[in-house]
Amino acid sequence: MGDPPRRPRSLFLAGLAAAYLAAFASLYVQIPGLYGRDGILPARRVLRLSGKGLWEQLRDFPTLLWLSPRLGLDTELGMELLCLLGVLASFGALLFESLRDSLLFALLRVLYLSLYQVGQVFLYFQWDSLLLEAGFLAVLVAPLRLLKWRSTTWRAHDGVTFWLVRWLLFRLMFASGVVKLTSRCPTWWGLTALTYHYETQCIPTPGAWFAHQLPVWFQKFSVVATYVIEIAVPLLFFAPVRRLRLFAFYSQVLLQLLIILTGNYNFFNMLTIVLAFSLLDEEHVGHWLGRSKKRHTSTWPPSLRSLLSALTELSAYAFLLYWSVQYFSLEINWEKRLLDSKVAFTYHEFTTWLRAVTLPLVGLGFLSLSWEILFAMYRCFCIRGCFWKLWATLQWGVFATATLGMFAVSLVPFTYIDYESNGKLWPGIHQMFSAVERFQVVNSYGLFRRMTGVGGRPEVVLEGSYDQQTWTEIEFTYKPGNVSRAPPVVAPHQPRLDWQMWFAALGPHTSSPWFTSFVYRLLQGKEEVIRLVQTDESQYPFSARPPVYLRAQLYKYWFTGSTQGSPGPAPWWRRQLLHQFFPTVSLGDPALESLLGQHGLKDKTPPRRSADALLPRALRALRRLSRPFSGPTILWSLYLVAATIYLLRALGHRRGDPADRGGGEKNGQVRRKEGKEAEEKGEGRARGAADGHGDGGRPPKKRK
Repeated sequence: MGDPPRRPRSLFLAGLAAAYLAAFASLYVQIPGLYGRDGILPARRVLRLSGKGLWEQLRDFPTLLWLSPRLGLDTELGMELLCLLGVLASFGALLFESLRDSLLFALLRVLYLSLYQVGQVFLYFQWDSLLLEAGFLAVLVAPLRLLKWRSTTWRAHDGVTFWLVRWLLFRLMFASGVVKLTSRCPTWWGLTALTYHYETQCIPTPGAWFAHQLPVWFQKFSVVATYVIEIAVPLLFFAPVRRLRLFAFYSQVLLQLLIILTGNYNFFNMLTIVLAFSLLDEEHVGHWLGRSKKRHTSTWPPSLRSLLSALTELSAYAFLLYWSVQYFSLEINWEKRLLDSKVAFTYHEFTTWLRAVTLPLVGLGFLSLSWEILFAMYRCFCIRGCFWKLWATLQWGVFATATLGMFAVSLVPFTYIDYESNGKLWPGIHQMFSAVERFQVVNSYGLFRRMTGVGGRPEVVLEGSYDQQTWTEIEFTYKPGNVSRAPPVVAPHQPRLDWQMWFAALGPHTSSPWFTSFVYRLLQGKEEVIRLVQTDESQYPFSARPPVYLRAQLYKYWFTGSTQGSPGPAPWWRRQLLHQFFPTVSLGDPALESLLGQHGLKDKTPPRRSADALLPRALRALRRLSRPFSGPTILWSLYLVAATIYLLRALGHRRGDPADRGGGEKNGQVRRKEGKEAEEKGEGRARGAADGHGDGGRPPKKRK
């Protein structure tokens, strides 16, 4: 039985703090334009006073923003306060291990859930739900240091709660692979999805242009690799062989790094890698840090256990290779020097297989969890001292029950991949899920279900005019517009308006009601909304005076080819006008007024609250200080500060090492003897310390 994974848990908590930092800081810079008094979707519209008491409001609509009036804040300033508290708490947890506490992660989750409740369409992304679910698991996984008189590095039950992180990663990846095939999208079934993906994703990076130029056979093989990593490899998350779990870890990290290079998906890829830390063990992370323990040298003949592990590992690799070749008809074409591939099964065969394996996969997860629970119980029995043994067993019972409950509730969204299996679940599990659904404790996932923009990337381009004769395009900071401008790199910041503009282009403007409000605010010349379009207001063509008329055109965009040439700077895009997306409107236009009234977006701006109180004045002062800086600038500045502090700490530790090594060499013989004696006499003591309880508060007697 290996060492408890203290370091992987610490990496998970630090990485989750970094993801929270990105989420809070990125949202903070966008609050005035998205949710402010004169924003696109003012948050005050969501929090309507209904005459209910505070606790009833919190029960029906759980958000701390109900407390804003009691602090003398409007809803916008309340959101800014929650974001700033989240930035401060997550930045502290990222820097200091002592702050990676269960209470602090509970605070972070409550803060983000409060924002999520009023975020409306701009916060309804799968990674927001994923962050909330991972944040809830962190409350169970993180140690409770702040309220304990005694520091606990590892508790006997921590392996049980940490297993839930691995289960979340499995649900995320397996479902994301399966939905690509259950959607019946012809590009996923034809293995041609990536020939469209790089240019049709929301905000591509410069790397996406280069990836788009790769040959078709390689793009098809990349889709096959995606299926293998998302559907087959996740089964290895629960493998009993350590090297198989490490192989699964590096496979997932490779996929996420490739996505980072070719697309701006904010903190999602970072968060997925953070979840993958649950596949690591203490020894492997120690090897990264240069602090791994010396492993026993291999002996010949090998033990039965190592022989079985090697055979299991080779069998798993052989099965993955056979499965890939068999079901995707992989064949080397020596004449054309390429690798041919195609799907060798039908939709009916796949859905039959999925129906057959969904509930057995639930059983596999239950067996893996049961092993963790039994292993944790064994650790409780190894603790010395009757009181500490009973205390550890009591904690084990509580957290094992909570983990089993979380596992049971998660089965409802997991089995959405096969509704027949979902219907076979015990009705009580469905009732438990319904009771916690509004708290975003567990969620369903399935990324890139269908490939959009197969005939070209649809893109909405806004145009403004003073006389309806001369029209000027309104360029966004991040989303494609000018064909000569290179795609940006903005992750982990998420420009949420640019993302929704991408979704709006997929249908008529009536299916995106917020777009009418967006046009209305631009006609009014609202500064905070303009900053969502252009962070540098001097680049906004109507900065001096708002346009009198606005309209929106729908274009199709394509990446240029590597062989295309043109005079002047080489363009990244080519485009073609399709039709008008939004009609020409102006302030007071009956058509605009009708659309605003139809979507319930026309209401009077309430009077501004008095800013005499200290808290509103402080929040507005911080807003003025941060206004000149963009989201990526603020985020990377915070990460750079954190990296600098980590580097200084590492240099400080290294500077102290030579003295320690010198002392060890001078008294090496004595130290070796003491170490050997301690190793012989303190095995039980070390085991108790590994469980986080020392020797039950009772120091061992010294032998003469």
